[in-house]
Amino acid sequence: MDHGSRDERKAAGGWEALIASGRSLISSGAPLSGAKALRKANQPDGFDCPGCAWGDPEHGSSFEFCENGVKAVSWEATERRADPALFGRLSVSELSRLDDHSLENHGRLTHPMRYNRATDHYEPVTWDDAFAGIASVLNALESPHEAQFYTSGRASNEAAFLYQLFVRIFGTNNMPDCSNMCHEASGVALTQAIGIGKGTVRLEDFEKADAIFVVGQNPGTNHPRMLGDLRRAAERGARIVAFNTLKERGLKRFADPQRKREMVLGGSAPIASDYFQPRLGGDMAAFRGMAKAVLAADRKARAETGTGVLDDVFIREHCHGFEDYVAAIDATGWGAIEDQSGLSRDDLEKAAAIYLDADNVICTWAMGITQHRHSVATIREIANFMMLRGQIGRPGAGLCPVRGHSNVQGDRTMGINDKPPATLLDALERNFGFKPPRENGDSTIEAIGAMISGRSKAFIGLGGNFARAVPDSGFIEKALRGQRLTVHIATKLNASHTMPGENAYLLPCLGRTEIDLNAKGEPQLVTVEDSMSMVHGSAGINPPAGQELRSEIAIIAGIAARTVGSAIVDWTALAEDYDRIRDLIEKTIPGFDDFNERVRRPRGFDLGNAAAERRWNTPTGRANFFTGTLPEKTAYQDRQDAPDRFVLQTMRSHDQYNTTVYGMDDRYRGVYGERRVVFVNPTDIEALGAKPHQRVTITGPDEDGISRVAEGFKIIPYDIPRGCIAGYFPELNVLVPLSSYGEMSGTPTSKSVPVRLSLIEGPAAA
Repeated sequence: MDHGSRDERKAAGGWEALIASGRSLISSGAPLSGAKALRKANQPDGFDCPGCAWGDPEHGSSFEFCENGVKAVSWEATERRADPALFGRLSVSELSRLDDHSLENHGRLTHPMRYNRATDHYEPVTWDDAFAGIASVLNALESPHEAQFYTSGRASNEAAFLYQLFVRIFGTNNMPDCSNMCHEASGVALTQAIGIGKGTVRLEDFEKADAIFVVGQNPGTNHPRMLGDLRRAAERGARIVAFNTLKERGLKRFADPQRKREMVLGGSAPIASDYFQPRLGGDMAAFRGMAKAVLAADRKARAETGTGVLDDVFIREHCHGFEDYVAAIDATGWGAIEDQSGLSRDDLEKAAAIYLDADNVICTWAMGITQHRHSVATIREIANFMMLRGQIGRPGAGLCPVRGHSNVQGDRTMGINDKPPATLLDALERNFGFKPPRENGDSTIEAIGAMISGRSKAFIGLGGNFARAVPDSGFIEKALRGQRLTVHIATKLNASHTMPGENAYLLPCLGRTEIDLNAKGEPQLVTVEDSMSMVHGSAGINPPAGQELRSEIAIIAGIAARTVGSAIVDWTALAEDYDRIRDLIEKTIPGFDDFNERVRRPRGFDLGNAAAERRWNTPTGRANFFTGTLPEKTAYQDRQDAPDRFVLQTMRSHDQYNTTVYGMDDRYRGVYGERRVVFVNPTDIEALGAKPHQRVTITGPDEDGISRVAEGFKIIPYDIPRGCIAGYFPELNVLVPLSSYGEMSGTPTSKSVPVRLSLIEGPAAA
């Protein structure tokens, strides 16, 4: 294809990954310290890689090479500094004109800074004055509910626990977080289905699975270490079945940089044994079609032999709603399934046959599933499919949502939740002697609405780049600038920092790779939880980027002490010794018995998972089949049948981690030196009357009277179903409506945005 057919045959990983990693280390200005740090990534005596939430094996491992990890570590370990001299030289208005890559490329923040509206510059401020100023604004609010406390998935368990404790003592559950924008649907759906909002597998299960269904995710870019586990599974004969709208190189072939012989000989190995490309929003129909094929096979087997292919014992002893689910499948015709999924009956029967031939099956998914209007229903359908043959709660089988950020799952475990469970609030009241707020707080979508409307007056961000991560991002600058207070706890500059409120502070924190010393000069340990519910310690090894840096925990404690006082919690004592925080977590959060002892064991410990033990904490006391119908229409089906109408999904490039842009290349998709591109089926390009590399304007939904436009994007031919297109966030977040979000999850529908393409003529088209 024109996007680079020479790239089509290449494997992911290999020498390209090594070369790109080397360039990242060199460009950081600190290649030796970066390389040294990498040897301690994901090791028992080192730090947890900030690159992704893929699990670490409990039985230990040697050094694991990962291009994403190299980029994350070198990006943090850079010798560049965004110091007071930089802020004295560049005004906020000048900084706001820089793109995301350029902002972060200024390097590490070194001093606490306060915005001076009169000069339009950030200026140095002492920590004490910063804490006092923040507390003054927070305590002057008419209600605690006028403040929003955002959390990214980079925070440690200890920081997250302290943060939610402070916020609830302050008096609100307004805790929007990155999970609201990515994996909320997984938590909601799995809680309904199996009684816990987490996956049921451990990394060791991948060593025992006979088939692994990889759905709506691109591990080659988003969690590369997963490719090693998939490859090892494929090498021992497991079928790797990919369901992904785009044909992604990382899911087809992989060259493992850790295999010396393979690197020397230029070898590689296939990953996916079978690759299916559903239309955007068609995954629920695809799984219902496979379930329909499984039921047909079961009926045929029973008629011929008297024994079916379903796990009758599991369904009888552990499940609720099976008969109603069968009725729902029978009522769904193949025509509707094929039209909605974009896959043929033959394709889905082939995939179902792989499922039937496997003794142990894992189904894993990511944001390609979770960012649709009907994502909760889709994940319920995935759970249905797995329950048919008892593929939950046994070795080598289970449900595996893969989180993106390194501790987004741990943050939720620690209580970062705008809809906190009563059990958590009861434990806080019992252990700390205050009455936490019981009403639900604002999710991310609701927080944005509150800021736009003026109901919200203050925003504190614990990490992340809120302004670039959210939908309808064209509106967020005015909303943030309209706040009485904006506070950003961060390691580097980003676009959110260029949108200061009336009172605005930048508070520089230690990175995951840096040594964190307490008042006695002793190194501190923090913990994280990966996608497999493994909790393990993380201790940095690099010197801090500046003497003024403080840990996230120390910053939270400083704000809390000045805002709510220390009568309920001795914040200073907790910041001086993180073991004390873990003692409080042990008393408050189930599963953390002997926390301080267990986290110091090599590889940490497994939090446990009731559903993995076939204990179902649901109202029925069983695993629940979902009996709903397919969506009346997906965004694909609802689009007008015209050559300029498409459904857009936003996604990462290969040189990107969430909103952090490391570089301008997307090597695995054959794009170099730019990000304003849109991937389109070649036949659609022809029907549009366009040519490859021509520039287009992308217009988003405007039924609400709001104009959403992204201009000057280059067309890249790509293997993607007709009518579906793709491009990068955050550039295309301007097209995602704030008003379009998942049913029951509130997650933005970033994978199903109806858009129009119009050609740009003249010089701008080049």
